[in-house]
Amino acid sequence: MKAFINFLVVLLIAVSFTSCQMVGDIFKTGVWTGIILVVAIIAIVIWALSRVFGGGRR
Repeated sequence: MKAFINFLVVLLIAVSFTSCQMVGDIFKTGVWTGIILVVAIIAIVIWALSRVFGGGRR
């Protein structure tokens, strides 16, 4: 019985560490997605402002 309890404790620790790593990976992915979206939105705003105010016309 003691071996079974030890196995359960080790299994619980292994699953906990894996889930923490997964949450960290999701957070890193979310951060990069956010950065890419912000850069894209800024680029669109700059492009739109240049179109409105005649940027590049001769």
